[in-house]
Amino acid sequence: MTIAVGSQAPEFTLTSHTGESVSLSDYRGKKNVTLVFYPAAFTGRCTGELCELRDNFSMFTDDDVELLAVSCDHAGSLGAFAEQEGFDFTLLSDFWPHGAVSQSYGVFLDDKGVATRATVLIDKSGIVRDAFETSPGESRDLARYREALERIRS
Repeated sequence: MTIAVGSQAPEFTLTSHTGESVSLSDYRGKKNVTLVFYPAAFTGRCTGELCELRDNFSMFTDDDVELLAVSCDHAGSLGAFAEQEGFDFTLLSDFWPHGAVSQSYGVFLDDKGVATRATVLIDKSGIVRDAFETSPGESRDLARYREALERIRS
């Protein structure tokens, strides 16, 4: 079950697709954060979802939101994935300890060893303002992102 709305978002530090360390606290007081958990790079549905976010990236930047996509893939794989697809947002590796951040957000699928498709919106003070998920085989609707961004604005 995804983390509860209204709760404090768990702090984390993960390696980005460019090899840099990224922490949730880097954005505290500066930007809202959208965490997009997804099962695996280079797979059809995940690629489709992230490309849709790439193609609608302005809806996040217009709302002063940092978009961070999180999977249990190795950072090196994520670098190749970001380059291949032309992603302008950061991909984060929850590779080791395997799925620890996904687990702390309640979105890790133990039987599959990956995160489910879950999205968590965190405001500038670190509070979860919205969270939603679908099954690994079901894509998230872009309209649901818009609804979530409305909650950040209010």
